[in-house]
Amino acid sequence: MIVPAEVVEYDPRWPVWFAEIRARLTPYLTELPHQIEHVGSTAVPGLAAKPIIDVDVVVPTAELVPAAIAALTAAGYQHEGDLGVPGREAFALPPNTVRYHHLYLVVEGNKAHQDHTVLRDHLRTDPADREPYAARKRELAHLLTTDRAAYVDGKSALVEELILRAAQPS
Repeated sequence: MIVPAEVVEYDPRWPVWFAEIRARLTPYLTELPHQIEHVGSTAVPGLAAKPIIDVDVVVPTAELVPAAIAALTAAGYQHEGDLGVPGREAFALPPNTVRYHHLYLVVEGNKAHQDHTVLRDHLRTDPADREPYAARKRELAHLLTTDRAAYVDGKSALVEELILRAAQPS
């Protein structure tokens, strides 16, 4: 599957795509307490994004992480470790994937989970911050075909600033 390498305007199909991914994952996780959350830019109506659905499988305790990894592996995903983000386990997609997505496993309330949900929720409710973030992504989009790490690095300071701003009382 080809990794999307562009920033596009918000697509109202993204929540539908997330629901399809969640429906595919759910049967593998029925024995575990969990939530499956749509995070990332595609979870923010009106926000330009790479057409990649970011999905967090959220378990309530760290003790459940090994069982969740096993369940996701049984679903065809390949565990890749934390890829340099403590508290976030990443997975490569199964070969039969229909919708390109990023799949992460996090523990409820840990920093990785909070960063994902705080940023998403803030951008959903604050159009004044949503547009500068979209502009930054468009500005860096040319890097997606040559240096994805530089694209991520180019957004990181703004992402951290938005997370801090979201955490401050109004």
